[in-house]
Amino acid sequence: MNPVAERFIRYCKIDTQSDEGSESCPSTAKQLDLARLLRNEMETMGITDVDLDNNGYLTGSLPKNTDKRLPVVGFIAHMDTSPDMSGTKVNPQIIKIYDGENIILNKRDNVILPIADFPELLNYKGHDLITTDGTTLLGADDKAGIAEILSAVEFFIKNPEAEHGEIRIGFTPDEEIGRGADKFDVKSFGADFAFTVDGGQPGELEFENFNAALATINIQGRNVHPGTAKNQMVNSMHLACEFNSRLPEDQKPEHTEGYEGFFHLVDIEGTVEKTVLRYLIRDHNKDKFISKKKIIESIASEINSRFDTERINVEIKEQYSNMREKVEPHYHIIELAEASMKEAGVKPIIKPIRGGTDGARLSFLGLPCPNIFTGGHNFHGRYEYISINAMESAVETIKKIIINIPKTYQKK
Repeated sequence: MNPVAERFIRYCKIDTQSDEGSESCPSTAKQLDLARLLRNEMETMGITDVDLDNNGYLTGSLPKNTDKRLPVVGFIAHMDTSPDMSGTKVNPQIIKIYDGENIILNKRDNVILPIADFPELLNYKGHDLITTDGTTLLGADDKAGIAEILSAVEFFIKNPEAEHGEIRIGFTPDEEIGRGADKFDVKSFGADFAFTVDGGQPGELEFENFNAALATINIQGRNVHPGTAKNQMVNSMHLACEFNSRLPEDQKPEHTEGYEGFFHLVDIEGTVEKTVLRYLIRDHNKDKFISKKKIIESIASEINSRFDTERINVEIKEQYSNMREKVEPHYHIIELAEASMKEAGVKPIIKPIRGGTDGARLSFLGLPCPNIFTGGHNFHGRYEYISINAMESAVETIKKIIINIPKTYQKK
Protein backbone atom coordinates (compact mmCIF):
# COMPACT_ATOMS: atom_id res chain seq x y z
CA MET A 1 0.00 0.00 0.00
CA ASN A 2 1.05 3.59 -0.59
CA PRO A 3 3.11 4.61 2.52
CA VAL A 4 1.25 7.83 3.34
CA ALA A 5 -2.11 6.11 2.83
CA GLU A 6 -1.04 3.20 5.03
CA ARG A 7 -0.09 5.61 7.81
CA PHE A 8 -3.31 7.52 7.46
CA ILE A 9 -5.53 4.44 7.60
CA ARG A 10 -3.77 3.18 10.73
CA TYR A 11 -4.30 6.53 12.44
CA CYS A 12 -7.96 6.74 11.37
CA LYS A 13 -8.79 3.51 13.17
CA ILE A 14 -7.83 5.04 16.54
CA ASP A 15 -10.75 6.92 18.09
CA THR A 16 -9.62 10.43 19.06
CA GLN A 17 -12.94 12.28 19.21
CA SER A 18 -12.68 15.36 21.43
CA ASP A 19 -15.34 16.48 23.92
CA GLU A 20 -16.21 20.14 24.38
CA GLY A 21 -18.04 19.30 27.61
CA SER A 22 -14.85 18.09 29.25
CA GLU A 23 -12.57 20.43 31.19
CA SER A 24 -9.49 18.18 31.06
CA CYS A 25 -6.60 18.51 28.62
CA PRO A 26 -6.74 16.59 26.42
CA SER A 27 -10.52 16.61 26.63
CA THR A 28 -10.59 12.84 26.07
CA ALA A 29 -7.98 10.36 27.30
CA LYS A 30 -8.31 8.35 24.08
CA GLN A 31 -6.46 11.07 22.19
CA LEU A 32 -3.38 9.90 24.07
CA ASP A 33 -3.71 6.48 22.42
CA LEU A 34 -2.77 8.04 19.10
CA ALA A 35 -0.24 10.38 20.73
CA ARG A 36 1.65 7.44 22.26
CA LEU A 37 1.64 5.53 18.98
CA LEU A 38 2.99 8.59 17.17
CA ARG A 39 5.64 9.15 19.83
CA ASN A 40 6.92 5.59 19.40
CA GLU A 41 6.79 5.85 15.63
CA MET A 42 8.69 9.16 15.62
CA GLU A 43 11.40 7.76 17.87
CA THR A 44 11.74 4.66 15.71
CA MET A 45 12.03 6.81 12.58
CA GLY A 46 14.97 8.73 14.05
CA ILE A 47 13.21 11.98 14.97
CA THR A 48 14.94 13.52 18.00
CA ASP A 49 13.81 15.39 21.11
CA VAL A 50 10.46 13.61 20.97
CA ASP A 51 8.32 14.80 23.86
CA LEU A 52 4.74 13.96 24.84
CA ASP A 53 3.66 16.19 27.72
CA ASN A 54 0.91 15.62 30.26
CA ASN A 55 -1.56 17.68 28.24
CA GLY A 56 -1.21 15.55 25.11
CA TYR A 57 1.05 17.85 23.06
CA LEU A 58 3.59 15.88 21.05
CA THR A 59 6.69 17.52 19.56
CA GLY A 60 9.91 16.42 17.92
CA SER A 61 12.83 17.63 15.80
CA LEU A 62 14.90 16.74 12.80
CA PRO A 63 18.23 18.57 13.30
CA LYS A 64 19.68 20.51 10.41
CA ASN A 65 22.36 18.84 8.27
CA THR A 66 24.03 22.01 7.03
CA ASP A 67 26.35 24.70 8.39
CA LYS A 68 24.15 27.42 6.93
CA ARG A 69 22.30 29.60 9.43
CA LEU A 70 18.70 28.92 8.43
CA PRO A 71 15.29 29.64 9.95
CA VAL A 72 13.63 26.79 11.81
CA VAL A 73 10.41 25.63 10.14
CA GLY A 74 7.58 23.87 11.94
CA PHE A 75 4.78 21.63 10.69
CA ILE A 76 1.71 21.21 12.87
CA ALA A 77 -1.41 19.03 12.75
CA HIS A 78 -4.04 17.99 15.28
CA MET A 79 -4.83 14.53 16.56
CA ASP A 80 -8.47 14.89 17.59
CA THR A 81 -11.54 14.45 15.42
CA SER A 82 -14.80 16.35 15.53
CA PRO A 83 -17.23 15.82 18.42
CA ASP A 84 -20.07 16.15 15.89
CA MET A 85 -19.89 12.55 14.68
CA SER A 86 -18.57 9.26 15.96
CA GLY A 87 -14.91 8.39 15.46
CA THR A 88 -15.38 4.90 16.92
CA LYS A 89 -14.78 1.86 14.70
CA VAL A 90 -13.76 3.90 11.68
CA ASN A 91 -13.49 1.52 8.74
CA PRO A 92 -11.78 3.27 5.81
CA GLN A 93 -12.50 1.97 2.32
CA ILE A 94 -10.19 2.32 -0.69
CA ILE A 95 -11.73 3.07 -4.08
CA LYS A 96 -9.15 2.15 -6.72
CA ILE A 97 -9.02 4.30 -9.87
CA TYR A 98 -12.25 6.16 -9.18
CA ASP A 99 -14.55 5.96 -12.22
CA GLY A 100 -16.42 9.24 -11.83
CA GLU A 101 -19.70 7.68 -10.70
CA ASN A 102 -21.66 7.85 -7.44
CA ILE A 103 -19.87 5.94 -4.68
CA ILE A 104 -21.76 3.40 -2.57
CA LEU A 105 -20.40 3.87 0.92
CA ASN A 106 -22.66 1.40 2.65
CA LYS A 107 -24.83 -0.96 0.64
CA ARG A 108 -26.70 -2.28 3.68
CA ASP A 109 -27.80 1.19 4.84
CA ASN A 110 -28.01 2.63 1.32
CA VAL A 111 -25.51 5.41 2.06
CA ILE A 112 -24.29 6.93 -1.20
CA LEU A 113 -21.73 9.66 -1.94
CA PRO A 114 -23.55 11.36 -4.85
CA ILE A 115 -21.93 13.50 -7.52
CA ALA A 116 -25.09 15.65 -7.67
CA ASP A 117 -24.43 16.85 -4.12
CA PHE A 118 -20.62 16.73 -4.26
CA PRO A 119 -19.62 17.64 -7.85
CA GLU A 120 -15.96 18.18 -6.87
CA LEU A 121 -15.71 14.37 -6.83
CA LEU A 122 -15.29 14.56 -10.60
CA ASN A 123 -11.94 16.30 -10.08
CA TYR A 124 -10.65 13.00 -8.72
CA LYS A 125 -11.65 10.70 -11.57
CA GLY A 126 -8.77 8.25 -12.03
CA HIS A 127 -7.49 8.82 -8.48
CA ASP A 128 -7.41 6.29 -5.67
CA LEU A 129 -9.77 7.50 -2.95
CA ILE A 130 -10.21 6.67 0.72
CA THR A 131 -13.78 6.98 2.01
CA THR A 132 -15.79 6.14 5.11
CA ASP A 133 -18.05 3.09 5.29
CA GLY A 134 -21.01 5.42 5.69
CA THR A 135 -21.38 5.03 9.46
CA THR A 136 -18.67 7.31 10.92
CA LEU A 137 -16.48 10.20 9.92
CA LEU A 138 -13.11 9.37 8.35
CA GLY A 139 -10.68 11.55 10.29
CA ALA A 140 -8.79 13.16 7.42
CA ASP A 141 -9.24 16.30 9.53
CA ASP A 142 -6.50 16.06 10.59
CA LYS A 143 -4.94 12.61 10.62
CA ALA A 144 -4.14 13.15 6.95
CA GLY A 145 -1.97 16.10 7.98
CA ILE A 146 -0.13 13.96 10.53
CA ALA A 147 0.52 11.21 7.99
CA GLU A 148 1.72 13.71 5.39
CA ILE A 149 4.09 15.51 7.77
CA LEU A 150 5.70 12.29 8.98
CA SER A 151 5.98 10.89 5.45
CA ALA A 152 7.72 14.06 4.28
CA VAL A 153 10.13 14.13 7.23
CA GLU A 154 10.90 10.44 6.73
CA PHE A 155 12.21 11.31 3.26
CA PHE A 156 14.94 13.47 4.79
CA ILE A 157 15.84 10.81 7.33
CA LYS A 158 16.27 8.27 4.55
CA ASN A 159 18.05 10.75 2.26
CA PRO A 160 20.57 12.55 4.50
CA GLU A 161 22.28 14.08 1.47
CA ALA A 162 19.23 16.34 0.95
CA GLU A 163 20.19 19.65 2.59
CA HIS A 164 17.74 21.04 5.12
CA GLY A 165 17.54 23.28 8.15
CA GLU A 166 16.05 22.28 11.48
CA ILE A 167 12.50 20.91 11.22
CA ARG A 168 10.11 21.02 14.14
CA ILE A 169 7.01 18.81 14.35
CA GLY A 170 3.99 19.48 16.56
CA PHE A 171 0.83 17.41 17.01
CA THR A 172 -1.87 18.95 19.18
CA PRO A 173 -5.04 17.76 20.95
CA ASP A 174 -8.49 19.38 20.98
CA GLU A 175 -8.25 21.60 17.90
CA GLU A 176 -11.82 20.68 16.96
CA ILE A 177 -13.15 22.25 20.16
CA GLY A 178 -11.03 25.39 19.83
CA ARG A 179 -8.39 24.51 22.41
CA GLY A 180 -5.56 23.22 20.25
CA ALA A 181 -3.25 26.12 21.00
CA ASP A 182 -4.25 26.61 24.65
CA LYS A 183 -1.17 24.93 26.09
CA PHE A 184 1.13 25.00 23.06
CA ASP A 185 4.53 26.28 24.17
CA VAL A 186 5.59 28.49 21.25
CA LYS A 187 8.89 29.46 22.87
CA SER A 188 9.88 25.85 23.54
CA PHE A 189 8.78 24.82 20.05
CA GLY A 190 11.44 27.19 18.74
CA ALA A 191 10.31 27.62 15.14
CA ASP A 192 10.69 30.91 13.26
CA PHE A 193 7.54 30.14 11.31
CA ALA A 194 5.33 27.12 10.78
CA PHE A 195 2.56 25.64 8.66
CA THR A 196 -0.52 23.83 9.85
CA VAL A 197 -1.28 20.99 7.45
CA ASP A 198 -5.03 21.07 7.95
CA GLY A 199 -6.69 22.27 4.75
CA GLY A 200 -8.87 20.68 2.09
CA GLN A 201 -8.50 20.53 -1.66
CA PRO A 202 -5.05 20.35 -3.28
CA GLY A 203 -3.43 23.76 -3.54
CA GLU A 204 -5.19 25.43 -0.64
CA LEU A 205 -2.92 28.00 0.94
CA GLU A 206 -4.59 30.06 3.61
CA PHE A 207 -3.46 32.89 5.83
CA GLU A 208 -6.85 34.48 6.56
CA ASN A 209 -9.49 33.01 8.84
CA PHE A 210 -12.62 34.13 10.60
CA ASN A 211 -12.73 36.31 13.64
CA ALA A 212 -14.72 34.08 15.95
CA ALA A 213 -16.88 34.22 19.05
CA LEU A 214 -19.40 32.00 20.81
CA ALA A 215 -22.63 33.69 21.91
CA THR A 216 -24.66 31.98 24.62
CA ILE A 217 -28.22 33.33 24.91
CA ASN A 218 -29.86 32.50 28.26
CA ILE A 219 -33.61 33.09 28.19
CA GLN A 220 -35.62 33.01 31.41
CA GLY A 221 -39.33 32.29 31.11
CA ARG A 222 -42.15 31.95 33.64
CA ASN A 223 -44.12 28.74 33.76
CA VAL A 224 -47.70 28.64 35.02
CA HIS A 225 -50.55 26.26 34.30
CA PRO A 226 -51.66 26.79 30.67
CA GLY A 227 -55.28 26.98 31.78
CA THR A 228 -54.57 30.19 33.70
CA ALA A 229 -51.66 31.42 31.59
CA LYS A 230 -53.15 34.59 30.12
CA ASN A 231 -50.95 37.57 30.93
CA GLN A 232 -48.93 35.32 33.25
CA MET A 233 -46.93 32.78 31.28
CA VAL A 234 -43.70 33.74 29.56
CA ASN A 235 -42.67 30.85 27.33
CA SER A 236 -38.89 31.02 26.97
CA MET A 237 -38.99 28.85 23.85
CA HIS A 238 -41.27 31.34 22.10
CA LEU A 239 -38.82 34.11 22.94
CA ALA A 240 -36.02 31.93 21.59
CA CYS A 241 -37.89 31.50 18.30
CA GLU A 242 -38.44 35.25 18.09
CA PHE A 243 -34.78 35.93 18.85
CA ASN A 244 -33.61 33.56 16.12
CA SER A 245 -36.10 34.95 13.58
CA ARG A 246 -34.68 38.46 14.03
CA LEU A 247 -31.20 37.45 12.89
CA PRO A 248 -30.45 38.25 9.23
CA GLU A 249 -31.71 35.33 7.13
CA ASP A 250 -28.96 35.78 4.54
CA GLN A 251 -26.25 35.52 7.21
CA LYS A 252 -26.61 31.84 7.99
CA PRO A 253 -23.85 29.39 6.97
CA GLU A 254 -26.05 27.76 4.35
CA HIS A 255 -26.38 31.10 2.54
CA THR A 256 -22.78 32.33 2.71
CA GLU A 257 -19.42 31.71 1.05
CA GLY A 258 -15.99 33.27 0.58
CA TYR A 259 -15.52 36.27 2.85
CA GLU A 260 -19.16 36.34 3.98
CA GLY A 261 -19.66 35.88 7.71
CA PHE A 262 -22.54 34.26 9.54
CA PHE A 263 -24.49 33.48 12.69
CA HIS A 264 -24.57 29.71 13.17
CA LEU A 265 -27.09 28.27 15.61
CA VAL A 266 -25.34 25.17 16.93
CA ASP A 267 -27.40 24.20 19.96
CA ILE A 268 -30.84 24.66 21.55
CA GLU A 269 -31.91 23.43 24.97
CA GLY A 270 -35.35 24.54 26.04
CA THR A 271 -38.38 24.33 28.31
CA VAL A 272 -41.10 26.84 29.05
CA GLU A 273 -39.08 28.00 32.05
CA LYS A 274 -35.63 28.29 30.45
CA THR A 275 -34.04 28.10 27.01
CA VAL A 276 -30.39 28.36 26.01
CA LEU A 277 -29.28 29.14 22.44
CA ARG A 278 -25.66 28.94 21.32
CA TYR A 279 -24.40 30.72 18.21
CA LEU A 280 -21.07 30.76 16.46
CA ILE A 281 -20.40 34.31 15.26
CA ARG A 282 -17.96 34.49 12.35
CA ASP A 283 -16.60 37.16 10.00
CA HIS A 284 -13.25 37.82 8.30
CA ASN A 285 -13.78 41.57 8.51
CA LYS A 286 -13.16 42.91 12.03
CA ASP A 287 -15.70 45.73 11.75
CA LYS A 288 -18.42 43.38 10.47
CA PHE A 289 -17.53 40.93 13.22
CA ILE A 290 -18.01 43.65 15.84
CA SER A 291 -21.30 44.60 14.16
CA LYS A 292 -22.53 41.02 14.39
CA LYS A 293 -21.91 40.94 18.13
CA LYS A 294 -23.83 44.22 18.47
CA ILE A 295 -26.76 42.75 16.51
CA ILE A 296 -26.98 39.88 19.01
CA GLU A 297 -26.94 42.31 21.94
CA SER A 298 -29.41 44.67 20.27
CA ILE A 299 -32.00 41.95 19.66
CA ALA A 300 -31.76 40.88 23.29
CA SER A 301 -32.15 44.47 24.45
CA GLU A 302 -35.22 45.07 22.26
CA ILE A 303 -36.99 41.96 23.53
CA ASN A 304 -36.04 42.73 27.14
CA SER A 305 -37.59 46.20 26.82
CA ARG A 306 -41.06 44.60 26.73
CA PHE A 307 -40.66 43.13 30.20
CA ASP A 308 -40.22 44.53 33.69
CA THR A 309 -37.29 42.20 34.26
CA GLU A 310 -34.40 41.03 32.10
CA ARG A 311 -35.54 37.90 30.30
CA ILE A 312 -32.60 37.49 27.94
CA ASN A 313 -28.98 37.49 29.01
CA VAL A 314 -26.17 37.40 26.41
CA GLU A 315 -22.70 36.02 27.06
CA ILE A 316 -20.16 36.41 24.25
CA LYS A 317 -16.85 34.57 24.47
CA GLU A 318 -14.07 35.51 22.06
CA GLN A 319 -12.53 32.42 20.42
CA TYR A 320 -9.88 33.48 17.90
CA SER A 321 -8.97 36.28 15.49
CA ASN A 322 -8.08 36.60 11.83
CA MET A 323 -4.41 35.65 11.52
CA ARG A 324 -3.92 37.84 8.46
CA GLU A 325 -2.68 40.77 10.53
CA LYS A 326 0.05 38.57 12.01
CA VAL A 327 1.05 36.60 8.89
CA GLU A 328 0.90 39.32 6.22
CA PRO A 329 3.98 41.15 7.61
CA HIS A 330 5.84 37.88 6.95
CA TYR A 331 4.47 37.36 3.45
CA HIS A 332 7.69 35.60 2.44
CA ILE A 333 6.23 32.50 4.13
CA ILE A 334 3.29 32.54 1.71
CA GLU A 335 5.65 33.06 -1.23
CA LEU A 336 7.74 30.11 -0.04
CA ALA A 337 4.70 27.83 0.11
CA GLU A 338 3.34 29.09 -3.20
CA ALA A 339 6.62 28.45 -5.03
CA SER A 340 6.97 25.04 -3.38
CA MET A 341 3.50 23.98 -4.46
CA LYS A 342 4.24 24.92 -8.05
CA GLU A 343 7.44 22.87 -7.96
CA ALA A 344 5.42 19.95 -6.58
CA GLY A 345 3.04 20.21 -9.54
CA VAL A 346 0.22 21.77 -7.50
CA LYS A 347 -1.65 24.92 -8.51
CA PRO A 348 -1.76 27.24 -5.46
CA ILE A 349 -5.21 28.41 -4.38
CA ILE A 350 -4.84 31.32 -1.96
CA LYS A 351 -8.18 31.65 -0.19
CA PRO A 352 -9.63 32.51 3.23
CA ILE A 353 -10.36 29.74 5.70
CA ARG A 354 -14.07 29.51 6.43
CA GLY A 355 -13.34 28.26 9.90
CA GLY A 356 -10.52 28.27 12.37
CA THR A 357 -7.16 26.61 12.74
CA ASP A 358 -4.52 26.18 15.41
CA GLY A 359 -2.44 28.43 13.18
CA ALA A 360 -4.65 31.43 13.93
CA ARG A 361 -4.07 31.21 17.66
CA LEU A 362 -0.40 30.38 17.21
CA SER A 363 0.10 33.38 14.93
CA PHE A 364 -1.16 35.65 17.70
CA LEU A 365 1.16 33.87 20.14
CA GLY A 366 4.12 34.92 18.00
CA LEU A 367 4.47 31.99 15.58
CA PRO A 368 3.38 33.02 12.04
CA CYS A 369 1.51 29.94 10.89
CA PRO A 370 -0.46 29.79 7.60
CA ASN A 371 -2.33 26.67 6.56
CA ILE A 372 -1.77 24.26 3.65
CA PHE A 373 -3.90 21.51 2.16
CA THR A 374 -4.25 17.83 3.04
CA GLY A 375 -6.43 16.78 0.08
CA GLY A 376 -9.53 15.90 2.08
CA HIS A 377 -13.18 16.85 1.56
CA ASN A 378 -16.47 16.87 3.50
CA PHE A 379 -14.81 16.83 6.92
CA HIS A 380 -16.69 15.85 10.09
CA GLY A 381 -19.22 13.48 8.54
CA ARG A 382 -20.00 10.22 6.80
CA TYR A 383 -19.37 11.71 3.34
CA GLU A 384 -15.74 12.52 4.09
CA TYR A 385 -13.14 11.31 1.59
CA ILE A 386 -9.57 11.97 0.55
CA SER A 387 -7.54 11.32 -2.59
CA ILE A 388 -4.36 9.31 -2.10
CA ASN A 389 -2.90 11.16 -5.08
CA ALA A 390 -3.66 14.47 -3.32
CA MET A 391 -2.02 13.20 -0.15
CA GLU A 392 1.11 12.44 -2.15
CA SER A 393 0.99 16.01 -3.50
CA ALA A 394 0.80 17.32 0.07
CA VAL A 395 3.86 15.25 1.00
CA GLU A 396 5.73 16.64 -2.02
CA THR A 397 4.72 20.19 -1.10
CA ILE A 398 6.08 19.80 2.44
CA LYS A 399 9.31 18.32 1.06
CA LYS A 400 9.70 21.22 -1.39
CA ILE A 401 9.15 23.78 1.38
CA ILE A 402 11.93 22.15 3.40
CA ILE A 403 14.25 21.86 0.37
CA ASN A 404 13.64 25.47 -0.65
CA ILE A 405 14.53 26.98 2.70
CA PRO A 406 18.33 26.62 2.21
CA LYS A 407 17.88 28.06 -1.29
CA THR A 408 15.81 31.00 -0.10
CA TYR A 409 17.09 31.96 3.33
CA GLN A 410 20.41 32.24 5.05
CA LYS A 411 20.62 34.12 8.31
CA LYS A 412 23.22 36.86 8.38
